[in-house]
Amino acid sequence: MYNKKKIEATDVINISEFPTKEHYSSNAIERVAKALEKGGHTVKLIEANMHAIDEMHDFMPKVMDGERPGLVFNMAYGLQGHNRYTHVPALLEMLGVPYLGSGPEAHAIVQDKVMTKLVLQRNNIPTPGFWVFSSHEDNFDDLIFPVIVKPKAESTSMGMKVVDNWDDLRAAVKKQIEKYHQDALVEQFIPGREFAVGLIGNADTVEVLPIVEIDLGGDPDKIQTKSDKLEKPLDKICPAKLTKDQVEEMKRLCITAYKKLGIHDFCRADFRMDKDGHMYILELNSMASLGLHGSFVHAAKTAGYTFESLINKLLDVAVIRCFGESPLQTPQIAAVENLRAQPLRVAARSYLRSHLRTTVSLLQEMCTINTSVRNIENVNRLGNVLTKRLSHLGFSVHIHKQFDIGDILYFTNHEGEVNDVLLVAHLDTPYAARDFVQYREEKSRIFGSGIAESKGGIAVMLSALQALRFSKKLKKINCGVLLTTDDSLGGEYAKPFIESYSKNAKYVIGLKWGKLGGGIVTSASGRDEFKLEVSNITESNRPTISELIPILCKKILSIKKLSKSDNVIRIMSIRAQTSYGNSPDHGSVSFYTTFKNKTDANKTERQIKSILKKQEDLKLDVEISKGVRRDPYIENSNTKKMYEIVEEIANRLDIKINPIHRDISSDISHVPPEIPSLEGMGPLGAEYRSPNEYIIKDSLIDRALLLVLTIHKFATDENK
Repeated sequence: MYNKKKIEATDVINISEFPTKEHYSSNAIERVAKALEKGGHTVKLIEANMHAIDEMHDFMPKVMDGERPGLVFNMAYGLQGHNRYTHVPALLEMLGVPYLGSGPEAHAIVQDKVMTKLVLQRNNIPTPGFWVFSSHEDNFDDLIFPVIVKPKAESTSMGMKVVDNWDDLRAAVKKQIEKYHQDALVEQFIPGREFAVGLIGNADTVEVLPIVEIDLGGDPDKIQTKSDKLEKPLDKICPAKLTKDQVEEMKRLCITAYKKLGIHDFCRADFRMDKDGHMYILELNSMASLGLHGSFVHAAKTAGYTFESLINKLLDVAVIRCFGESPLQTPQIAAVENLRAQPLRVAARSYLRSHLRTTVSLLQEMCTINTSVRNIENVNRLGNVLTKRLSHLGFSVHIHKQFDIGDILYFTNHEGEVNDVLLVAHLDTPYAARDFVQYREEKSRIFGSGIAESKGGIAVMLSALQALRFSKKLKKINCGVLLTTDDSLGGEYAKPFIESYSKNAKYVIGLKWGKLGGGIVTSASGRDEFKLEVSNITESNRPTISELIPILCKKILSIKKLSKSDNVIRIMSIRAQTSYGNSPDHGSVSFYTTFKNKTDANKTERQIKSILKKQEDLKLDVEISKGVRRDPYIENSNTKKMYEIVEEIANRLDIKINPIHRDISSDISHVPPEIPSLEGMGPLGAEYRSPNEYIIKDSLIDRALLLVLTIHKFATDENK
């Protein structure tokens, strides 16, 4: 979207006396459109006038009908009136159309230089002192010359003039108020050097482009006026000749101001530096010029961007902010088709590396949702987030409604019944609200509740599917995704769905975490959970202190002695209470056993019951209840063959993997043995089900790449 130089009667209902004084040339608009088309996008030029809504309605995808949304690359400065930068973004927000650039609130503040300076001052960001004149007759006792006079809500250096006495000041103020119909900003003039700093990005990822110095020819009193910019631009020195400390300080000030002012996607900050090296932010331009001769584009080219890659980088940044995923291109957009033509491992790795921040952002979003297995609302909320993302990749969803747990979701990108690959993960986590740990990053590790058990694997899966789509391979693969919601309860509800969907899959991959060092799970122990309730039965009216607790501890120790290396018994909780009197005393114990096969499980259960039945001096009432059994995941010839294929792929990728046995099974245990399956294809991690649960950040790339090649191999291998 753009605006023309002159407003016509057909553009608006009425023409006001405050027309926009900024616009892009038709050549500049066409240059941006061609850059976007080279990035593989379908582009339409729409003038930002009263007819824009109808044109957008006809052109933009229909999201409510299931189409993937489009986005407005906003180059419109508005048409007329005050706060014109805000008009198009506000209109687009009303219509529900995503767009490039800052929102109305940020534009309103940044376009008003006085408001900008107040925000900067409030946040201890250095900016020159200032005075606001509503009339040329205003007086300020603390005003110190020289000062620079400018309209308070214009840009591109309109109307600027440096004065050093009251007569010239009053004349300049009067002229500006009459010309621009707004207050005049009178700012302390800073003799010295002038700089422009471009910024690209959002949130924690803001790229600062190489700093541009405006060449003032050694004259510390010189300024760059609007006519200079349009008719005879001053030379630019980039990167500016500054010390390392000066560069870092300027970057710090820029990023702080960028965030405090709420700017999105890109902007340019203007600086002056006095003879003592003190820096002052003059203003920020939330609609930094994309003209070829502007400092923003100049800095981007110094940073290594082509014009095409810069434009598509800005689009990429906006898409990540709006949708949480990046479009299908690398920063060097002109090389996309060449990249796609490379071997899959090359194209996929390049895509995954350039989009790591997107993957991490998704992971952070997932980990901020406490998906405790009993928090059905949040489990379904995460399911909705992932449904949107998978729908963007061409997957349709079948929802299996549940009432005691969250809804179980099955996705497929084809219409047939048989999947080349079925990917299995779970949405729920075992953490109650009091145990929930917030997402955080520390060096190479990422922490958060459920990040290793489930959410890291989901992030790896989405990255792999996006890389396959980028490489134009996904449509040729029949892929299914099953997201369960009761892993923390042993998978009792999910079991029939896993069995059913697995029977129609050629391969099944579980997405729990991989062990540090590259472990992939080829077998896992089953698990039985027990709860023991013990109370005494007194036959005397004489008050006494019961021996129930010592006896209960004795039995627990006896049960614990049954534990072996391959059949582990772990006590989870003990609660007991006795009192002086005749009331029955009570104790309860929760524990679980692990086993490699059902025969061992049944034997251990009989031994436990035998210990509990043994009579003691104190007459006891003993009740033992059994929870859900999680069957073991038993390695077989299909598992071994599948692992060998993955190992061969990993060796070609120079990714270390090794087969491991895990002491607790997962949903993969419900896959019929005749279907090849593997577990632990998620990122490398550790400390699961603890406050220190984490994954290794770099493994998000390697594991996603391994998954890309594995899925592609299983879908195309003639010998499968």
